[in-house]
Amino acid sequence: MATYDFIFDGLGLRSWCDADKTEKGPLSMADLLAKGDSGKESSLLDIPFPSLDALNESCGRVVQSRAMTKGVEEGFLAIKDVLRFVLDPITQPLSWLLEYTLLIFETVPWWIMFPILMIVVYLATKSIRMVGFVTICLAFLAFIDHYSHSMQTLAIIFVCACLCVLFGVPIGIAMSRSDRMQRMTIPILDMLQTLPPFVYLIPLIFLFSVTEPKLYGIAIILYAIVPVIRLTDLGIRLVDKDVIEAADSFGMTERQKLIGVQIPLALPNIMAGINQTIMMSLAMVVIASLVSAPGLGVLVLRGIRNLELGVGLISGLGIVLLAIILDRVTKAALDRVNAAQKR
Repeated sequence: MATYDFIFDGLGLRSWCDADKTEKGPLSMADLLAKGDSGKESSLLDIPFPSLDALNESCGRVVQSRAMTKGVEEGFLAIKDVLRFVLDPITQPLSWLLEYTLLIFETVPWWIMFPILMIVVYLATKSIRMVGFVTICLAFLAFIDHYSHSMQTLAIIFVCACLCVLFGVPIGIAMSRSDRMQRMTIPILDMLQTLPPFVYLIPLIFLFSVTEPKLYGIAIILYAIVPVIRLTDLGIRLVDKDVIEAADSFGMTERQKLIGVQIPLALPNIMAGINQTIMMSLAMVVIASLVSAPGLGVLVLRGIRNLELGVGLISGLGIVLLAIILDRVTKAALDRVNAAQKR
């Protein structure tokens, strides 16, 4: 007798539950063992939660949990072709952008790439010490023959972080200007922020080929875009009301207030969001190596698969160095913005 037979018996549903009941085949070993233990007294501690599987034991008409998961899978597969038909042309430019950026970062010689990166670092930080630190880190990565993989990782981060800023800042601005949109967007951001990184890859694998760069590009963007949206919205909402009233008194339009007052004052928060977006992009690049994303993550994955401890640790050190470089440069740029606003 199943635990929850009394529910269906009390509701007079026993005949309905047993309508499709058929003769069972030979009992499995697990069923035989369970039958042998049926003489034992049951206690409250043994009562299972009334889940789908537990209710199915009492009434065969109740679907099992595996039927629910199978239904979700079949539903997704049923609309897969339609989704792919719609998303393919929209996301194809992302594949081209990633391919061309990777090609540029891989083909430009190191003696040209190093000065370019040094100039970018100096323009962002105005610090010779930071330029020297970045140079030493990149030279170390090149010295241990990880230069090519490091450039691939930087290329992917560059594309995905730029797209996150390109789409995330306008979304954050729109949220700050509309409470309704903020209420609609926050649950989506919460979902994106709490989903495990591997979950992003599951539906994308069914939609796109593993050889297409947009597969890992979309996963990285979805995972990393949340901080820049949240902090842009927060930064604009934290602008002093007195400053807004002063702008109104000068007759500034909404667009003029946004560009001339709100965005400059919210820039420290926006820069902090960009910093977090870059860090999350780097974290997701490693996981995206499972679906053909190039870079240092490939070496980490190789170390795990082949149990090559040295390969995994050294490539992990390379990722740490890249994270330190990106973090220090963006924070130095943020400090410059804060210092400029205090003058």
